Amino acid sequence: MTAATIDLFASALLFHPDGDVHAAERQMSGSESDAWQIATFRVKTDADVHADHWEMHPEADEAVCCLAGGARLYFRSTAGSDAPDEMVRLAAGTAVIVPRGRWHRLELDGPSDLMSVTFRRGTRLEKRTDAR
Repeated sequence: MTAATIDLFASALLFHPDGDVHAAERQMSGSESDAWQIATFRVKTDADVHADHWEMHPEADEAVCCLAGGARLYFRSTAGSDAPDEMVRLAAGTAVIVPRGRWHRLELDGPSDLMSVTFRRGTRLEKRTDAR
């Protein structure tokens, strides 16, 4: 085997249950794969992180990591539509764990490098009705 570098901003790493790891196209919606995905993103605007949508992973937690820049991760309120959403600020070098089944979304403080680690099977996106 010849080792080769992988551009993490162009590809994802997929970790399969049998121990196989390979680079592949990043999946942002649900996947039928049995692999965990590690994906990094160089993002400049809220549109780059689909801030106008809520996202939910029904089969696993997700680690959302800020490598550079800053972002805000919002958890949709579970206390009803009038209750405020919970916000967690991510600075460079920090991460937050999103529990499985919890709706969440991101907004940027400015251009940032982000990384997510999750099992994407069943991932759902839902358009925000309160999007500005």
